[in-house]
Amino acid sequence: MIGETDAGIRRAVFEWLTRHREERGETFSREELANFEYMGKRVPLVGPSGIWKPAVCEIPISIATIAGGPYDDAFDEGSSRLTYAYRGTDPQHRDNRGLRQAMRDRIPLVYFVALTPGVYVAQYPVFIVDDHPEALAFNVQVDDIGTTLSTSSESVGVAEGVDARRSYVTRAVRQRLHQVAFRERVIRAYQERCALCLLRHEELLDAAHITPDSADEGEPVVTNGIALCKLHHAAFDRLFFAIRPDYVIEVRPSILLEHDGPMLVVGLQQIHDTTIYLPRRVVDRPDQARLQRRYEEFRQAS
Repeated sequence: MIGETDAGIRRAVFEWLTRHREERGETFSREELANFEYMGKRVPLVGPSGIWKPAVCEIPISIATIAGGPYDDAFDEGSSRLTYAYRGTDPQHRDNRGLRQAMRDRIPLVYFVALTPGVYVAQYPVFIVDDHPEALAFNVQVDDIGTTLSTSSESVGVAEGVDARRSYVTRAVRQRLHQVAFRERVIRAYQERCALCLLRHEELLDAAHITPDSADEGEPVVTNGIALCKLHHAAFDRLFFAIRPDYVIEVRPSILLEHDGPMLVVGLQQIHDTTIYLPRRVVDRPDQARLQRRYEEFRQAS
């Protein structure tokens, strides 16, 4: 098992990540992760390699990958496990041996996914649950943070017999990762502003789906999304307005006739017949076929 210092660092990391998510949201900058401190000493949580062991730790503390890279094919839906590639092709590389020790001793790690350069989402605790030297890969599962933090101070591992819980948590994490990656990419494509009112407070911005994510064609791709403030997102979902394939906004006639104070005027009535703010890259702009289908729904509802 790992020593008291290593266990204390992991516990402190999990608590810090949780506070950050509660107070500041799901994403972390590389600078924040590289400058984590434990008892006055800097303990970087990410490094130049995907499997990362800070000097003060006995075994790796995190694994990392890139959204849109190996991550997209990493989850096996049938087994509810993540496949994580070895460092290189030598099963005895020190990083691979480190993860093997984490598996034997049931030591939790953090799984970082880079959504865009320098921006990460963290899933934790994750456990190495199987080793496949023939495939040069490990299997990983995500567990419940409450269970891990409730363990004794001598060990931050968990007991046997938790596969069903980990399978459930891992499936939920898979879905959340797609949602967080979708939001991050859409908001960055629109340069952190609402496509209608240009509001730039990121904490008040959403990535609105054109085709709902519950639909078969509701893929979490940038062209199926529009960055909207929360007011305009809610109004868009309820078909108070639509965006035509030529990117011009059309507000429902009944809304245009209402009298309900300045918010209605500024927030909805004045956007009628204006053009949305578009991403700079043409490949990121809303899919016109999706907008057409959405516009037809709007016309029927109006």
